[in-house]
Amino acid sequence: MIKFDLTLYLVTDSTGLEEAAFLQKVEAACRGGVTLLQLREKERGGREYLRLARRLKEITDRYGIPLLIDDRVDVAIAADAAGVHVGREDLPVVEARRLLGAGKIVGATAKTVEQARQAKEEGADYLGVGAIYPTTTKVKTILTKVETLADIVREVGLPVAAIGGLNAENCDILKGSGFSGIAVVSAVMKADDPEAAARALREKINILQK
Repeated sequence: MIKFDLTLYLVTDSTGLEEAAFLQKVEAACRGGVTLLQLREKERGGREYLRLARRLKEITDRYGIPLLIDDRVDVAIAADAAGVHVGREDLPVVEARRLLGAGKIVGATAKTVEQARQAKEEGADYLGVGAIYPTTTKVKTILTKVETLADIVREVGLPVAAIGGLNAENCDILKGSGFSGIAVVSAVMKADDPEAAARALREKINILQK
């Protein structure tokens, strides 16, 4: 299977950005220390999604960062991405794994220990657990306690990325939980200097994990 590192997991948001500006932001974040990248485009059709995925993969390949596609297994296969991330309302993990095969990454969202166990049984390689804080992205957010995240880490045994409203100023709450990394959107995508924002986050995560 493709090796991956959850330390700083960037989930993209192209809202309000011209494509060139979007790609520049993503590349700046890659320079700043992003370790895993997920392209999330809820509003695009398959053709546009694929075209953008291929553009993004040119960037992630240069930096040696695996590219995941949110939800769309077909786009992930066509773009030769490293894998997919599926949410609770997306394609089931077991189907994503069946379509992608053993060599690709399948990540899943889990908010409870039971959901996390099911995702592992179905073939997930890692879990996104949250939302730890309220988030401004266009997804339904149900807050997850850090204690639940710690329980999932302890009882399920998969790498866990904490998600939801996290940034360099508020992520101290995760210390001691056993998290493998942090997944962010706004903290980097809405930063004036995505490279500096990513670098600050990476340094903070490294401190918290010591």
